[in-house]
Formats: sequence, structure tokens, C-alpha cells
Amino acid sequence: MTVVADLVVKRLGQVPYLPTLDAMRRFTAERTGATPDELWLLEHPPVYTLGQGAVPVQVANGIPVLATDRGGEVTYHGPGQVVLYTLIDLARRGIKVKAFVRLLEQSVIDLLGARAQRRPGAPGVYVDGAKVAALGIRVTRGRAYHGLALNVDLDLTPFCAIDPCGYPGLRVTQTRDLGIAGTPAEIGERLAGLLIDHLENA
Repeated sequence: MTVVADLVVKRLGQVPYLPTLDAMRRFTAERTGATPDELWLLEHPPVYTLGQGAVPVQVANGIPVLATDRGGEVTYHGPGQVVLYTLIDLARRGIKVKAFVRLLEQSVIDLLGARAQRRPGAPGVYVDGAKVAALGIRVTRGRAYHGLALNVDLDLTPFCAIDPCGYPGLRVTQTRDLGIAGTPAEIGERLAGLLIDHLENA
């Protein structure tokens, strides 16, 4: 665990999705105006998650499909993907929701370089039309949770069973295939550091 000013970074390793979701909800419900913000760096075992607006999906590969309370559509999480959960008091920091989404995207863009881009109307980060990072958040009483998922070095096959983020035929990529060196843990540390810089300067 690392403490940076009023922000705590926790490295949780590989943890199952539902208990982690419960922990995020509990943290957000119980936090006070003095509670430091937290970033959780982790990976999940294979799982599909459905955002609140997602159409239910059926898959034949045995990977569980779980409903959640974040925004966005369906996505896949698995080992080798960096998940950065952002338990941030936006109201206390004076950050609007749309601006926060842009901070998340910009942190990934800063990590990947000039070839990384946003796509209007489709949150996340893309390289040459392929999605490399997905994001979805929930904000309650001005406090955010959930966050973003960056593909680093994983089996991308499970994405073929869904329309990633609700877009049929959307290609996905990962940092390994983009020639960016680093393990998921190393990439996660760099990503968290970039986001911290953006939060401190927002």
C-alpha cells in the first residue's frame, strides 16, 4: 500500500469480481468527507460484466456473466488485464463526471503515446480503431467507484464471444501487441502514477 497526499494506492493481486464489487460499494457507502481517496490495482479471474445499460448476453465458453452497477455495456476481465478501480470523492476535489472520465482516458493516452485516441460517444481508449482500455464508473453522492481496465498481456479470445462495449465487430488489442514493454503490475504502477498526477492537478 502506498499513500500519496490524500490518496491511497492498494495492490490487491488477482481477486474475484463480486467480493471486490461489494467492497467498493461498502467503502463508498461508509466513507466520510475526511476519508482518503483510494486506487485499487488488481486483476480478475475470467469474467464478463454487464453495465447498467447492457443487453444481457449468453456465452458458450463457461465464463460467468455478471450484472453490475457501473455505466457502459458488456466487457471482459481476465488475468493479464490491469484493472484500476478509482474510489474518488469527485465533489471534494471539484471534478465533474465528464471531466473525470477524460482524466481516466488521458492517463491511458499518456501511457501509450500519440497513437492512442478517444472515440466520440464511446468512452475508452483506442489504437488504430482497436480498443485497448475500457472504462465505466458509478457516482453516488459525488463519489465515484469502478474505473478502467487496460489490456496488457492476456488471452483476447474471450472478447470474440461478445460485442465489446456494445459494438459488434469491435477489435481489441493490448499493450504487448503494441510493443509496450512491462508486466501487468509494472504497467499498472505507471498508469496509477499518471492518474495521480492528473488528479493532483485537476
